[in-house]
Amino acid sequence: MHDSWFFIGVFVFIFLVWVATGGPLHPIAFTGPRLAEPGALGGGTYLSLPRAPYGIGGTDVSLPGSSSGGNVPGDSGTSVPTFVGGSTFGSPSTYRGIVSMNHYVSGAGSADPKNEYIEISVSSSSNVPVDLSEWSLESDASGASALIPKGTEVPTSGVINAAQDIVLSPGDRAIVISGQSPIGASFRENKCIGYFSTFQSFAPPLPQNCPLPSDELASLYGTGYIRDAACIDYVNKIPRCQVTLSPPVSASSQCQSFLVKYLNYNGCVDAHRNDPDFKGVTWRIYLGRTNSMWRTQRELVKLLDVKGNTVDAFSY
Repeated sequence: MHDSWFFIGVFVFIFLVWVATGGPLHPIAFTGPRLAEPGALGGGTYLSLPRAPYGIGGTDVSLPGSSSGGNVPGDSGTSVPTFVGGSTFGSPSTYRGIVSMNHYVSGAGSADPKNEYIEISVSSSSNVPVDLSEWSLESDASGASALIPKGTEVPTSGVINAAQDIVLSPGDRAIVISGQSPIGASFRENKCIGYFSTFQSFAPPLPQNCPLPSDELASLYGTGYIRDAACIDYVNKIPRCQVTLSPPVSASSQCQSFLVKYLNYNGCVDAHRNDPDFKGVTWRIYLGRTNSMWRTQRELVKLLDVKGNTVDAFSY
């Protein structure tokens, strides 16, 4: 009981002291803790972050190949090579580091320009395809130049093929041949392209990766395949990418029909154009020249973009 009266007395005393010092009208009742002004913390300057050296989020960005010619994530800012004899690299293209040549001319100065070629490739790290239309190759030594033409992605044998821009995806390459195309157009390789080798020669040789004739027979012959032993034996002897010009007269009519319909380029394309692995990663580009483009020695090869800026260059 005495303890209770003691605590009550303490609270009364504190209340009387509070009232005596101003109570709720005292200014400190309306203030909270204060932070020191910057000057009171030592008089230093405010902390500031370094500014980015490049603009971010501008409105002048455009994709490679567009008419506005915006920058592309390449290495155009790196140093350019120097050449003897007063030749210069020229103004670097924004495609420098994204598109490159293999720095070697195969068959340079060949009497047959169909045997003279270089290779162009697009970096697999590029995040956009590259349209090579109206780019050009130039000999700084002789002054010869040639525009990269349009081509046909999936050519058809025996007809005039429509032309389109040659577009290389990341990781694709192009073999640029100085001479004229044996099939009349530049083209992308595909899993059936080796059939063209039956009638024309190509440099470098076309890949011979056509579907196996025996596999084609099993899937495309139709009803009664397993009973046509003579056809099976005959087809098993046919190499890949080989057109059968004279089917054996002893073969059944269904066997002869299969050979004529499917074991050739157009028939192969009809059967496989929708396969996931149909299209290859290599274009064959033909400059259409009747004489060689490059010297056998003392040459400077330049690849120029549509604006005339240098994408890549090398000498030998």
